[in-house]
Amino acid sequence: MELVGISVFAADRKGLLRDITTVIAKHGGNIRYIQQFPMDEEVQIYFELEDIKDFESLISDLNKVESVILVEKTRSFESIYGKRVIVIGGGAQVAQVVLGAVSEADRHNIRGERISVDTIPLVGEEKLAEAIRAVGRLHRAAILVLAGSIMGGEVTKAVKELREDHGIPVISLNMAGGVTKVCDLVVTDPVQAGVMAVMTVADTASFDINKVRGKKF
Repeated sequence: MELVGISVFAADRKGLLRDITTVIAKHGGNIRYIQQFPMDEEVQIYFELEDIKDFESLISDLNKVESVILVEKTRSFESIYGKRVIVIGGGAQVAQVVLGAVSEADRHNIRGERISVDTIPLVGEEKLAEAIRAVGRLHRAAILVLAGSIMGGEVTKAVKELREDHGIPVISLNMAGGVTKVCDLVVTDPVQAGVMAVMTVADTASFDINKVRGKKF
């Protein structure tokens, strides 16, 4: 079934999440994603659900939960923002990768795709490795691009873990260090790296990273 989002606004209290999820379970719903947004003494809890047959009945029952103020049905993040291209590395290189990625994403989104681009400029081996490992926990993360001039050591280990544990492909700029040896693809031009990242995850593209895996361009 299609994922559907609901936002529950409530006065925060102990046991609130338990009571809400109990109602969802009684309606046969499977929770695919959940995120909380604290707001002083209130909280907004966002769910993405599947297998709900009667949303009106679910919303009615959720409104009966103690301290719940409002329940809204929304479109899921996936249907709005779609797949996420993550770009991590040095500021100048990141900017150029994003230029290519945003330009290419625009081309596919016009044709009905939903692809978004997220970035963070970082320096330092520990910070980079930490950010790379966190990509595996990011909602809707589809591919990672490493944009820098030198990466290795703990960064290389983090890339291996991300690919093996989460199956997220990694594109790297052609740089010094061992990270280029463990990525799916190495691209010299940063703009082209952004373009190829989007083409990898786009359903409306014919590019298959499996056919060029391990190569340098």
